[in-house]
Amino acid sequence: MYIFDSQSEFFRFPQGGIKTNCEITFKIYVKRNLHCSPKILIEKRHDYDKILYKSINMEWIGAKKNYDLYKGVISIKEYGHYYYSFIFDENNCSKLYELLIYDVDYSTPHWIKGGIIYHIFVDRFYKKKTLHKDGDIEIRNDWGGIPHYLPDENGKIINNDFFGGNLDGITEKLPYLSSLGVTAIYLSPIFEAYSNHKYDTGDYSSVDPMFGSENILSGLCSEAESLGISVILDGVFNHTGTDSIYFNKDGHYNSTGAFQSKESPYYDWYMFNKWNDDYVCWWNIKTLPAINKSSKSYINFIAGENGVLKHWQKIGVKGWRLDVADELPNEFLNNLRSAIKGIDKEAYIVGEVWEDASNKFAYSKLKEYFCGKQLDSVTNYPLRDAIINYVKNKDCSELYETMNMIIEKYPPQTVNCLMNVLGTHDTARILTLLGSSEVPLDKSEMACMNLTEGTKLLKIAVLLQMTLPGVPCIYYGDEAGVEGWSDPFNRTCYPWGNENQEIMNHYKYLAEFRKYNSIFSEGKYKCLVHDKGVFVFERYNEKNKIIVALNMNPNAITLCLNKSMKEYGTSYANNKYDLKSNEYMILCSV
Repeated sequence: MYIFDSQSEFFRFPQGGIKTNCEITFKIYVKRNLHCSPKILIEKRHDYDKILYKSINMEWIGAKKNYDLYKGVISIKEYGHYYYSFIFDENNCSKLYELLIYDVDYSTPHWIKGGIIYHIFVDRFYKKKTLHKDGDIEIRNDWGGIPHYLPDENGKIINNDFFGGNLDGITEKLPYLSSLGVTAIYLSPIFEAYSNHKYDTGDYSSVDPMFGSENILSGLCSEAESLGISVILDGVFNHTGTDSIYFNKDGHYNSTGAFQSKESPYYDWYMFNKWNDDYVCWWNIKTLPAINKSSKSYINFIAGENGVLKHWQKIGVKGWRLDVADELPNEFLNNLRSAIKGIDKEAYIVGEVWEDASNKFAYSKLKEYFCGKQLDSVTNYPLRDAIINYVKNKDCSELYETMNMIIEKYPPQTVNCLMNVLGTHDTARILTLLGSSEVPLDKSEMACMNLTEGTKLLKIAVLLQMTLPGVPCIYYGDEAGVEGWSDPFNRTCYPWGNENQEIMNHYKYLAEFRKYNSIFSEGKYKCLVHDKGVFVFERYNEKNKIIVALNMNPNAITLCLNKSMKEYGTSYANNKYDLKSNEYMILCSV
């Protein structure tokens, strides 16, 4: 009845999210025997509801075989989430297609694009000297040992063993990070807290003594900046620890916490079903009481004139990764962005989101991450999953569809600064996933399981991470061949002096390749071949082009590049290339 491809620039231009008041051109082929002139129907989405925005007639502009070609041009003045469809007559209409409209002033930091982010779990990266703090903690002297994973005598895993990695250690290793092409360091939480992971914040205003001090963090930011590296902090604003200034359940702090008194200045930060007994906590973890994000006192504490955000950005912090962004209400995220960008317009804001972030629905609300008032970027887990599936299962279908989804839906300025992860503190190590045929049944097996070599597959995965749109984020130690299943085995110490040099050299080669090719900053993406195990795509701009071809088939293939590249000054256009199984090829215009 009709032909329309929402992911084709011929049928919908421009692609991606669209800024307000920008013209959008739609074209559609309609079967001639329908004898109708189609309309474009635009509906705005409000959580569960759709509201009619506008309807316009399309004009006939030509014909092809048995189809008539129609064209319609629209613009939308209000940012938000929309659907569009084609109406042929009262009995016939097309499917619904999604369309994200962002505010005309929405921009993302240019400095992050084309670079490389390095994610550090601070306690496990490098120990320059051993620091100490008071409390019930264990200082480990076996750098590289297995973190504690068994419950204590009370049946709890308390994460209180420290190997001693600290901010001074990171500062000392800045030359190494620079040699790896790193342009931004994303630190796991560093604020004072009981645990080694620090997601149970005790004091937003202090660096944990096991990691250093405010002056040491300031020095790290300054030294890093001299090498062209920026520092990003992990902002945990959805919950605190029970052992904190603000809740103070255990009475360890010299404050009146919400658990201690209804007269506490922090009382309305939390939600009690029964005060001093039953309180709302994150995922029912009793040590992590959830924050009431509508509390004006809390919002002002974090995002106000003298708030947490401004304090740390003033000493040199260049951005924030927002923990569990799905649980932060739209209004709260709006306040965070306003505060962060008010201090530094070029600050980078990335939210932890695990799904398609263009239309994420959480806690009965449609999220507005990319409408221009909240995030610059998200943790690109859909791409991670698609890369792993392709490399392990030799089928590029999910990778092809995921990239099409991103290019079709996300604003282009967002696409170019997506945080492209392969491993994080929440996932098994990428080398482990790719090199193992089965997942252990429990943590005891994870602790002692001998892992299978997955170096060749890892190289393919890293190539994709480094060359597809967005900014690759290296989880500390992945470049050194660190292995390990889920928490805490994915959080072991960096193996200084025992790195896998084959993997390390591969990372450094690709980092150097990115550094000297501006295409990776804001170059466009197009898939050329997607056929089971074969995936070929190009990154290009007005002057240059790079083609990346991968063959995950069990047999060698001959790749024919039929599209001419002569306009880019290349001498290899229309040639044939042999590509062995589990190998890749990069072609650059010169």
